[in-house]
Amino acid sequence: MKKIKEEQLNQIRNQQGQIDKVLNEVGYLEASKHALLHKLAGINEEVENFKKELEVEYGSVNIDLKTGEYTEIEKEPELSKV
Repeated sequence: MKKIKEEQLNQIRNQQGQIDKVLNEVGYLEASKHALLHKLAGINEEVENFKKELEVEYGSVNIDLKTGEYTEIEKEPELSKV
């Protein structure tokens, strides 16, 4: 049976080990990314619900996040349909 040199086999094994390690890390990162995106979706839902609560109390407003001051959003008058 023919064989490659031992150092060549070791190099192939080493390279394959590096590939396996990187692929494992990529899989971990993808799983982490998925979890973070799911968490972000939950936070966005909380934000939208809180916006609705604020709108009930204050109406349509823009809030300055530094000061807490708000200004009302002027609604454009609806054009009558012809």
